[in-house]
Amino acid sequence: MPRFSSLSQIQTDLRQAKLTCTEVVEYYLNQIDQHADLNIYVEVFSAEAREKAAATDQLLQQSPDQLGRLFGLVISIKDVICYKDHQVTAASKILNGFKALFSATCVERLLAEGAIIIGRTNCDEFAMGSTNESSFYGPTRNATDKNKVPGGSSGGSAVAVQADTCLASLGSDTGGSVRQPASFCGVIGMKPTYGRISRHGLLAYGSSFDQIGILAHSIEDTALLLEYMAGPDAFDASASQQPVPVYSEFIRRKGGKQSSEKQAKIAYLGTALNHPSLDEEVRNKSFELIDQLKDQGHQVDEIDFDLLEYIIPAYYVLTTAEASSNLSRYDGIRFGHRSEAPGSLLETYKKSRTEGFGREVKRRIMLGTFVLSAGYYDAYYSKAQKVRRLIQDKTFDIFKNYDFIMMPAAPGTAWELGSQMDDPVAMYLADIFTVQANMTGTPAVSLPLSIHSNGLPFGIQLMANKFEEDKLLAFSDTLMKNLLPL
Repeated sequence: MPRFSSLSQIQTDLRQAKLTCTEVVEYYLNQIDQHADLNIYVEVFSAEAREKAAATDQLLQQSPDQLGRLFGLVISIKDVICYKDHQVTAASKILNGFKALFSATCVERLLAEGAIIIGRTNCDEFAMGSTNESSFYGPTRNATDKNKVPGGSSGGSAVAVQADTCLASLGSDTGGSVRQPASFCGVIGMKPTYGRISRHGLLAYGSSFDQIGILAHSIEDTALLLEYMAGPDAFDASASQQPVPVYSEFIRRKGGKQSSEKQAKIAYLGTALNHPSLDEEVRNKSFELIDQLKDQGHQVDEIDFDLLEYIIPAYYVLTTAEASSNLSRYDGIRFGHRSEAPGSLLETYKKSRTEGFGREVKRRIMLGTFVLSAGYYDAYYSKAQKVRRLIQDKTFDIFKNYDFIMMPAAPGTAWELGSQMDDPVAMYLADIFTVQANMTGTPAVSLPLSIHSNGLPFGIQLMANKFEEDKLLAFSDTLMKNLLPL
């Protein structure tokens, strides 16, 4: 069976009876078995996927008009997204064995259109990490080099697409957790505008930052998935009430033609492309892309962004503060792991959380509790909120004059497993180019840019203004078709 890069290819073959949905599912299940050593999945829904594939085949034969728009789509979901009557553990011992009581809104909307969920993917515990190594289930490995990390926290979702175990995958992005692993794994990773997709059913890490994101092979599928998941939700007050454009139609009409119809105005941050942490080959390829864009007639200007160095410190103050509050619900009393030998109620809380949470999660809870404490709230949390406002204001000022902001998705390529586990600061700095989109709530996408001389992929990132996913997707489609990869 050929490797599919888009849902339209699968659906065309299904309609022409060149293959069945059952064969598609069996192909992906076989791929999961073939790549078991990568530790991508924490659970595979084999029987359920086969059952739904058989039902799709029956509809194709008897009532094709009743098929949903996403029929034939085999997708995986990160282990922080609820799927009713299925386990959801956030890759943490503290939720080991817990089953979701309801499905996330995004899951319900995909299922309603005929998508098949093949399994839940590994991730950093409670989505806290940049390497997928903090998981209770052990690390996921990069399919390009099994000794390398896949990025995080949605590393399992990125490798699921990279290793062709599903057509697309859902992740979550708090500070780059979709885009950074997409870069490390050579796939497309998109974080929409904050509130564009409902967070109902997403286990919370940093509630004012979290957003469900998409990992896929094509912009076409990314647009289609966003189109069907986005929109208002009565269960999530932070979900946007703005109408949802028909992103897929916009891509088909405008995507490949934008370079000739309308020249884009693109800003790139000189402070990013000249940052000392940036790999030289990543820098050179980024400038090659800039030259190609200029040759195509696009306006590409270097601008200064003197707040870059403040983004990571402010981000970790704010997200750890929110995490310390959100994770207080996991106490060993109402659900999840409970210590077997507590001597008192207080010991039940202490031992359950000590045994249930991993090292990185404990670190962030303690950091968050510290910055929210009475003596340090103003010095850290309040100041970080002010920095966030400055970053937002400066970013939105850029979008008054430019369509997009471009920068690398990560400072370099994937590193060796275990090489940064004892240096959390170095790991945090891996998000230096992705966090801006979360601090501002703007949409961003990581696109495969090139292959490094070390054999590993890396990506380029584009940001757009709030709720301008249509422009971002269309221009990304143009880049994928006309310029990338270099």
